Amino acid sequence: MKNLLLLTLTFSAFSIVNPQFNDEARAACGDKAAQKVNWEGCRKRNLVLSGSNMKQANFKRTNFSSTDMRDSEFDNTDFEKSVLLRVFFDGSSAKNANFEKAIVYRVNFRKTNLENAIFQKAEMLRVNFSGANLTSANFSKAEAGRSIFAKAALGNNDFSNASLARADFRGSKISGPLDFTGAYFYQTRIEGIDLSHATGLKQWQIDMACGDDATKLPDGVNRPDSWTCSDE
Repeated sequence: MKNLLLLTLTFSAFSIVNPQFNDEARAACGDKAAQKVNWEGCRKRNLVLSGSNMKQANFKRTNFSSTDMRDSEFDNTDFEKSVLLRVFFDGSSAKNANFEKAIVYRVNFRKTNLENAIFQKAEMLRVNFSGANLTSANFSKAEAGRSIFAKAALGNNDFSNASLARADFRGSKISGPLDFTGAYFYQTRIEGIDLSHATGLKQWQIDMACGDDATKLPDGVNRPDSWTCSDE
């Protein structure tokens, strides 16, 4: 009897933190891709969802690992705490999308419109934002190590307290101020980048970064005696 009670309590707790085990959520997981679809807590791995319109959808805690989501519509969609491992968003639109606290590993956002998107506190690693529109996107407290921002459109972004270790901003197009207050800059690639209007930058951050003679810095921050980054 004691073991049965323990098993019941364990299953109940598991259902609370895993909505896909609740009857209502389980039924919704079978719904087809559409606007405002509710796949909260569902498992949607290894699928081909390219070309879909899923604006304003609810994907909280949804597992999309290895899923093809290219050329799709995700404006105002909620990806909070979702699992995005090796997902392809190339060419999609995700304006105002919420990726807060999501796990984002080796995801391709190439040429994706992420204007006003929220990546606050997201666990990101080796994410490819090449050519993406990241205007006004929020990366506050995000772990964005080794992410690539080449040719991405940046401006009015919040990178405060974000980890940008080995992130690559070379070739990004900056049209407005960037807030780097407290951001971690270990070997961050800023060669040729105009950061003259950046806010929150301190000398210790620049001393740990990788720049060149074309790197422009805000007043009060100086180039180090030498830049010591090696290509990998």
